[in-house]
Amino acid sequence: MIFRFLLASLNIDGILQESTVYRRRQRLSKITDGLGLGDVYDATIDRIKAQGGDKSRLGMGALMWISHAERPLEEDELCHALAIELGSRDFDADNIPSIRTLIGCCQGLITVDKEASTVRLVHFTLKEYLSAHPDIFSSPHSAIAEICLTYLNSQQVRALPDDSWSDPDDLEPFLRYCSLYWGVHAKRELSDYGRSLALELLQEYDGHISAIYLIWHIGHPDVNLDSPIPLFGGLHCASFFGIVEVATALIEMQGYSANERYYLGDSPLAWAARNGHEEVVKMLLGREEVDPDETNDHGETPLFHAVRKGNEEVLKLLLRREEVNPDHPDIDGRTPLSYAASEGLDRAVKILLGREDVNPDRPDHDGGTPLLYAAMGIRGEAVRMLLGRGEVNPDSPDNRGQTPLSYAAQGGCVEVVKMLLGREEVNPDCSDNDGRTPLSYAAECGSRWGFEKYVRVVKMLLERAEVNFGKPDNRGQTPLWYAIDEGNEEVVKILLG
Repeated sequence: MIFRFLLASLNIDGILQESTVYRRRQRLSKITDGLGLGDVYDATIDRIKAQGGDKSRLGMGALMWISHAERPLEEDELCHALAIELGSRDFDADNIPSIRTLIGCCQGLITVDKEASTVRLVHFTLKEYLSAHPDIFSSPHSAIAEICLTYLNSQQVRALPDDSWSDPDDLEPFLRYCSLYWGVHAKRELSDYGRSLALELLQEYDGHISAIYLIWHIGHPDVNLDSPIPLFGGLHCASFFGIVEVATALIEMQGYSANERYYLGDSPLAWAARNGHEEVVKMLLGREEVDPDETNDHGETPLFHAVRKGNEEVLKLLLRREEVNPDHPDIDGRTPLSYAASEGLDRAVKILLGREDVNPDRPDHDGGTPLLYAAMGIRGEAVRMLLGRGEVNPDSPDNRGQTPLSYAAQGGCVEVVKMLLGREEVNPDCSDNDGRTPLSYAAECGSRWGFEKYVRVVKMLLERAEVNFGKPDNRGQTPLWYAIDEGNEEVVKILLG
């Protein structure tokens, strides 16, 4: 074909070997301007449209799906997507085109990646071309959402048995994509018709195969289909995806509670906070019946979800409510600050430390303080902020007897070890319940995680006169023993030196 000949003659594949994205784009720009690659794509798109009838529909539809899907589509997924008749209650398998047909209808603009078993655009320059010409497709995300929702509302999908959720690809290849991504497309762009399709699905969402599959996918593989508690409601789903107009419409319908809890124990507000959907959070917080500090089965409030996912704006929205306790512990005794410190979410740490009602040194049921978790997670900035608070004990051990310094040495974090050694309250030779010292952990771990940083930690610890390099643990094993056992030659030399 002319298109393929031009691609070959322009040696576009050579551009891919450039060392930086900038150079590649600069080179592509020169080619496009000088040799009319854009004109080639224009002409090919015109030929696809000129085919008329099903060929034109399939060709343009395939390009729309491939260029706007949330992930690469497998062959069967794309073929099924293009077989759906919008609004139809029945899915007619006889409408499914072959991949060979689609490639022909697209005039060579798509190809099958045999290694990944997915369908893709023939070249990255086509992706850039389509992005630069958004008028080629009319409301693509809305169109994709409508197709997904039509499929999920079909009799064939609604009739699927509960036990088919664990491997939907064997039964319905398109079910996986629709279940996980219809809401992503709908949040970006939703027509009135798409809204009505979404409400149709969500009004009977509990027990729908797509709800079960969504629960499984987001980290709950032990779904109990026999649970007397409803699994996942329509309002929860709308809040999960952040589709504020659909969530609002569901609340306004009779029988929907904005504070209702389902199988996983989280409220709609918790799901919206978890995924950072500010508009849904604002809408729900405006409802009198919504409890902004309600806990789930693990004792976590919506604030926990906002913190753990790093959703700063949602965190600020929740903290404006007087009912919200920013220091509320979960069932393990851990607070939002503890999680923020352990994950290195520095903005959240700073915001929470600015609250007078947050205890920066509160231990959990295992004795772990926010500082200890920050040191364990090698979160230097969080450690620095926590050490700046006078209430924080920098040498507080957990129930195992390990201190922040012990965990920092075990993790080989030179920065954190240095900060902790700079505090007079810190005992650099403190033994835990097993009799092990920070030096013992540093001497052992180097072979697993890299020698250099542990060598530096060992040297920093040995600079302190209080550190006994020959101190045995409860099993009689010294730091030197651990270094020899792990083959840390450099550490052995330092300890023997």
